[in-house]
Amino acid sequence: MKFALSTLSTAVMTVMLMSLAASHSANANDDIITSQNEVAPVVVTQIIDADNQSVTQESSLQNKAATTEKQTAKAEPNTGLSTLIDPITHKSIDNSYPLEVSSLLSLEQAQNILLQVSPKIAANQAAIAASEYETDALKTIDHPLVFARVSANAYNLDADVDLSSIKTGIINDVNSSVDSIDPPIDIENLPDFGELVGDRIPDNYDLKRSGSTTGAGLGVVWPIYTAGRTAALTGASTARTQEAVADSILDTNELYNTLVERYFKAQLAIIAAYLREDAYDTVQQVDHMAQRLFEEGFISRVDRLEAQSALADAKSESVNANNDARLAMMALQRLLRTDYRIKPTTPLFVSSRPLPDVNYFQDLALSNHPGLQKVAAKRAQAQQLHALSDTGYKPTVMLYGYGQLEKDPSWVAGISASWKLWGGLDKTASLASSNAKIRQADLSEIEVSDNLLLLVEKNWHDVNNAQSRYQALQSNVDLAAEVLRLRRLGLQEGLNTPIDVVQAQTQYLKARTEQAQAANTYVQSLAALMQSCGTPLAFNAYLNAADIRLPTLYDK
Repeated sequence: MKFALSTLSTAVMTVMLMSLAASHSANANDDIITSQNEVAPVVVTQIIDADNQSVTQESSLQNKAATTEKQTAKAEPNTGLSTLIDPITHKSIDNSYPLEVSSLLSLEQAQNILLQVSPKIAANQAAIAASEYETDALKTIDHPLVFARVSANAYNLDADVDLSSIKTGIINDVNSSVDSIDPPIDIENLPDFGELVGDRIPDNYDLKRSGSTTGAGLGVVWPIYTAGRTAALTGASTARTQEAVADSILDTNELYNTLVERYFKAQLAIIAAYLREDAYDTVQQVDHMAQRLFEEGFISRVDRLEAQSALADAKSESVNANNDARLAMMALQRLLRTDYRIKPTTPLFVSSRPLPDVNYFQDLALSNHPGLQKVAAKRAQAQQLHALSDTGYKPTVMLYGYGQLEKDPSWVAGISASWKLWGGLDKTASLASSNAKIRQADLSEIEVSDNLLLLVEKNWHDVNNAQSRYQALQSNVDLAAEVLRLRRLGLQEGLNTPIDVVQAQTQYLKARTEQAQAANTYVQSLAALMQSCGTPLAFNAYLNAADIRLPTLYDK
């Protein structure tokens, strides 16, 4: 193992961890300790759309008995896409490609893998792609629209048309016309014109027609003036894309923070498990010595029973700590969507150097936090809505034309302008609504900025408090280690009882655990500070510059 040590007590713990790793290698399948030569490569798949944008991911176990270990994650996709099964949900995902992932991962490697296997990140990328496509679709809304029409019809008409009412009306009209002639005519010498006409008109007519028609035409419509409606719609869609991007960054930053939380909680749980295992080994030795001293009459039966009780408690605590470590590693495994246990190689750390002034981080937050970017996108949408509402009574001017494609073609062309005179959405109310949304965005920006500044200051103080806490606990660790050494010597010389050694071991365990917890608090607070600044990956720079690193079981 490679790690930096700042105190003698840390070196003692390092030797203890290494010896425990060797002593437990035979029980690798039942304990959190596994051989450094064990390999568990997996196939991780990532769903992509037609433009190679990530949509969702999955992973499945492959070849646990490999003979060589991959020290770095390979992120190069295969050329062929296939359908793979997600190991968590067991759902089949199309258009996936395999990704080989090592079981030993540094934090930076885990961050790179997370970007490729997180369904949340992939879903956000799909949302961004959908919004971008919507914007692209709107960009041509004011271009000329050319359309063609082709028709082919067949018809058959069979109807009995009643002509009696028409016939009666004609007869009456004819008779009225004859009667109205001036001067009057001798009707007796004239035929009945009404009857003559009526005899020629049947009472009904059986109409039968059939045939077919074809036609084709070509038309064009071009909106040459839309009063800014097209630009407003396109601008609103672009602003929605910006909001989707801000949401994606927010989720990605949150996932980075979750990864840090689970990654180093696993490291802390591993340290706690080995500390408990070391305590159990020490109590076993004390119990064995107490048995010998009891048999030789140097200690009472009560002292012997106390040693046995301490051994039972130490064994229970060791089992519980191992189970907690398994659970912590399982949480990390689920986040990275693998079928096997992930072994973290980046140790817990603390930097003894002071942080920059809080104003530095507050300026970072105001410049980089995606929450402010989302508010800006909301304001841009409100502005485009205002521009769209302001076009309510402005005209729309269009050129149009249509030609019939026939032997003797007919055509029509012209220009039209239309205004909304009344009805539809109320322009005054729409403008008032958009102005209110702009004001809402402006006030939200102030509120979000205030909350960010306060959050950054809180996280900054949390980091400083954890740093001072870790450094203050070092004296407790040194004292507990020295007391434990003296109690062991005293037990061998008959100056101390077994329970004295057990109590000293308990104090040493408590001091080491508290210091490891302080280191984890420092790491988690630092990650929270970087997330509140909108720069979560800046955490890696502080990690690499840290001068205090706790021991870790798994090395790169």
